[in-house]
Amino acid sequence: MAIFTGAGVAIVTPMKENGEIHYEKLGELIEEQIAGGTDAIIACGTTGESACMSHEEHLDVIAYTVEKVAKRVPVIAGTGSNYTDTAIYLSQEAEKLGADALLLVTPYYNKATQKGLIAHYTAVANAVTLPIIMYNVPSRTGCNILPQTAVTLAKNVKNIVGIKEASGNISQVAKLMQLADGCIELYSGNDDQVVPILSLGGVGVISVLSNIAPKQTHDIVDLYMQGKTKESCELQLKALPLIDALFCEVNPIPVKTALNLMGKEVGPLRLPLCEMEEAHVELLKKEMINFGIEVQ
Repeated sequence: MAIFTGAGVAIVTPMKENGEIHYEKLGELIEEQIAGGTDAIIACGTTGESACMSHEEHLDVIAYTVEKVAKRVPVIAGTGSNYTDTAIYLSQEAEKLGADALLLVTPYYNKATQKGLIAHYTAVANAVTLPIIMYNVPSRTGCNILPQTAVTLAKNVKNIVGIKEASGNISQVAKLMQLADGCIELYSGNDDQVVPILSLGGVGVISVLSNIAPKQTHDIVDLYMQGKTKESCELQLKALPLIDALFCEVNPIPVKTALNLMGKEVGPLRLPLCEMEEAHVELLKKEMINFGIEVQ
């Protein structure tokens, strides 16, 4: 059984103007996401600025999210690191805090070999009992999980059950699913490829778009699962200009800007992330309005 099917939100981490984490605001966002039909909450992912958090903050956000969600939907904790021992530590702590599953990005900067990836993921998985979703995003990490590597891990490590595929390479995803023969749960890691990945056997998306359009993102998957592929595809295509605007600068700069434009008051970004270029803000506003999102 999949950890979740549908649309999981890679939720932003709101900040106060002084740079501290704004937990009350995070709680409001979580409630809005659940009310909007979001099927899982992913805490401390890339979109949550996990790379700009101390370990204490990282774990505090996971603990708060678990408590706030209160088992209404699964909470998936981002606990990946480029140092295996750190990934083990964060994963073990997230399990103690009550997370339902883990999202483990490939070791970034190190550029591990495929043999190294197998050793890394196996070591982390053996240190916990929670189900694990591997996260493949080579554009950010410089490291690509090849299909055979992902399948080897899913077949040989009991609690490695899924992969968030954000390589953008549909041919690679097709090869993965052909080799997997049902042994791996596939999630789209790119909002512009939800329907193509569902068509290859995917079960959902871990989404940036869900932060500002939870119902629509959920519906893209739900309609597809109901067999309403035409309607699902139409909604996917309608969302593309907004998705493009959400990635016109590095994530999570645009999505946090978008939430502030909606009056959600999620606060500033932490350096080295910085405020969005004004021309891009105007583009983002335009596409939000075109998609039916109210901008203040």
